[in-house]
Amino acid sequence: MIDHINALKTSWYLSPPWRGTIPPVEVNLLEKVYLRTMRTFGYCCGMQWKHECWIYSIDCRNEILHATQNQIIGTGELEAISVQKPAFVLGERVMLCSHDRGTKQRLILGIGLVNNSWFYVVELMSPTLI
Repeated sequence: MIDHINALKTSWYLSPPWRGTIPPVEVNLLEKVYLRTMRTFGYCCGMQWKHECWIYSIDCRNEILHATQNQIIGTGELEAISVQKPAFVLGERVMLCSHDRGTKQRLILGIGLVNNSWFYVVELMSPTLI
């Protein structure tokens, strides 16, 4: 007999919420961008898959603003800062160190640069069964 709940949890973590391949991002991390809503330049310091689209974190004069791909224009120029590359990439499978009995594999759904350190958004919750 198949444990359907455990099977659902296992396959949920291994299948991205975008159902297949990861959609391309509009700009790269640390790329200089023009923020249309503020009519100013900044650089992309993070991105996260949320509400079925990419949400970009834009550093504009030490203020972090959030925008969708329709609100920014990439310039192709990378910001020169002395921070190492992130250890993980978007959509990569990682193993969590937890005491949970279920699968420990999770997907990286977001990356952000905060105070010269990389932070990752990792999927944690399986779908709720009603």
